[in-house]
Amino acid sequence: MAMNFFSLKRFKKKGYDEEDMVEAEDEYVELNTDSDGLGSSKVIVRPFVLDDFSDVKDVLDVLREGSTICLLNIKPLREKDMVELKRAINKLKKTCEAIGGEIAGFGEDYIIVVPSFAEIYKSSGVSRDPED
Repeated sequence: MAMNFFSLKRFKKKGYDEEDMVEAEDEYVELNTDSDGLGSSKVIVRPFVLDDFSDVKDVLDVLREGSTICLLNIKPLREKDMVELKRAINKLKKTCEAIGGEIAGFGEDYIIVVPSFAEIYKSSGVSRDPED
């Protein structure tokens, strides 16, 4: 409905154009801002449930794409196998470090993992380390 602010950008160019030997006039350049799926500016918040260590692969793949905030329910894996949960969290931490993202736990059942464009607000009620 609203006109896209960046759909038409005006470049003012004054001066002498050596090729044409004339003084340059105002020029308009139309910028294509239609998104075709590539370089989308939308951020996706996506929930995941960790039932098994292998479920971490899907989370890591989405994180590496760089436009998704992942909300992980770790309760099923925590109740099933604490060693596998710690292994999964360590894998997530290493990937976060590699992509410049962050990871934090909140409550006993959830972890949030964000790529580099986002920052997790950490108050005294939010654990900095999901293994705490």
